[in-house]
Amino acid sequence: MSTDPKSICVYCGSRTGALPAYAEAARTLGYVPNKIAGALASQRVNLVGVIIPSLSNMVFPEVMTGISRTLEETDLQPVVGLTDYLPEKEEKVLYEMLSWRPSGVIIAGLEHSDAARAMLRAAGIPVVEIMDTDGKPVDSMVGISHRRAGSEMAKAILKAGYRHIGFMGTKMPLDHRARKRFEGFTEALAKEGVEIEDRAFYSGGSALAKGREMTQEMLERSPDLDFLYYSNDMIGAGGLLYLMDQGIDVPGQIGLAGFNGVELLQGLPRQLATMDACRLEIGRKAAEIIISQLDDPDAVQEHHVTLTPTISYGDTLKRR
Repeated sequence: MSTDPKSICVYCGSRTGALPAYAEAARTLGYVPNKIAGALASQRVNLVGVIIPSLSNMVFPEVMTGISRTLEETDLQPVVGLTDYLPEKEEKVLYEMLSWRPSGVIIAGLEHSDAARAMLRAAGIPVVEIMDTDGKPVDSMVGISHRRAGSEMAKAILKAGYRHIGFMGTKMPLDHRARKRFEGFTEALAKEGVEIEDRAFYSGGSALAKGREMTQEMLERSPDLDFLYYSNDMIGAGGLLYLMDQGIDVPGQIGLAGFNGVELLQGLPRQLATMDACRLEIGRKAAEIIISQLDDPDAVQEHHVTLTPTISYGDTLKRR
């Protein structure tokens, strides 16, 4: 038997070099074997699979709080799987979760591999895709329009009188929601004849430190910028701390804004302008949809829920 790690099946751990028949079926038909077959009369367990990219930032723990608080009133329990924004890892986590026949699945994002979408469609249980509504869900979706969020922030920045704008964010090929905000942001600027004059992207490392580092480098490259838009609050906070250390007038000389409405950052000397991503409400509503569909599958259900985030101007986005 080959020991070449490339020949290991991500589904069952076999080293045959080829996918077993059922794994191939999962890719093409969404088939997943039942690990509790014969063990329970209902063929379902009181678990709700929650598949999210990460618990290492401030975004998804709040979503989990909304889910957990809502499920506390039922016999359902959430079980969490992490994907690190990797489609192949999401596929594997989903496969393993579905093999235990959960009562429902809550999964972050609308972009999934063909195999993952096939498994979700074939699962025969309530599926709620969360965080994003810019796309078509397999079943139900709860979130915000990230394109609209980016667009609304651009309009607020322009209304305040800023015109020379730089952007800093995470690398976007795998962070689809950040990409959509960036697209909405740049499209709204373009409608007013404004283009982003500088941009920088990062991956890994401390977001606060990256924010400081990227802000310094960007202003050294482009000293005429009068506004910096960050794809998340953590790097935005790093930028704010750097500017305060340098004695730069915020928001008079340079305005700043982030995204997510991270409560932890309310302890900063100045409040960063940001936009609430409705995280707690997203988690709560997603869990409610799961519960409702399980209680009465034939009832008319609310499948597409788009929440409306609001801008907090803080101390870094002046209003004229």
